[in-house]
Amino acid sequence: MIVERPKLTIWDRLYMPQILKGMWITLKHIPMKRFTRQYPEETPPLPKRYRGVPTLVRDPEQRVKCVACQLCEFVCPPRAITVIPGFRAETGPDAKVEKEPSDFIIDMARCIYCGLCEEACPEEAIFLKKDYAMASYTREQMKLHKEKLLELGGIHEDRICKWKKK
Repeated sequence: MIVERPKLTIWDRLYMPQILKGMWITLKHIPMKRFTRQYPEETPPLPKRYRGVPTLVRDPEQRVKCVACQLCEFVCPPRAITVIPGFRAETGPDAKVEKEPSDFIIDMARCIYCGLCEEACPEEAIFLKKDYAMASYTREQMKLHKEKLLELGGIHEDRICKWKKK
C-alpha cells in the first residue's frame, strides 16, 4: 500500500500559519490572574497536611520529650537521622527513669520529608514543621543538631502527660 503525500500550498510550506495558530492557543491558556509571587514577602499557601522540616520539641515544663529510643533512626529510609543516646541530669525527677539524646542529628541534605519519623515516635517528640525554605552554603550546615532542632520545634503541648502524678 502506497500512501500519497498531500501537496502543500505555499502557506503550508512557509509554516507561518501553523506557528501563529500555536501561539494563539498558547495565549488563550495564559491565566488572566497574577501568577508571580514576591517570594520572601508573599508565601505560597500550603496544604493542610504539608510535611516540612522535622524538628524536636519540648514539653510545657521545658523538658526534652525525646527519650533516645532510636525508632526514628531505624525507620528513616535515607538514613538521615542519627541519635546518640545519653542520660538525663542527675538532679531531675526523671533522671533514673528515661534517657535523653546527647545529640540528635538530622541531615537535611538526605531527608526526603516522608514523615515516617513523626509517625514512629512513641513520645510525640518529632514534628514536621511547615517550613520549606532550608538553604545553606555547605553540606555540613545542612546537618541540624539537637540544639537547632529544639530551637526550630519550640514547645509543644503534651498529650501523653507521662510525667504528671496521678
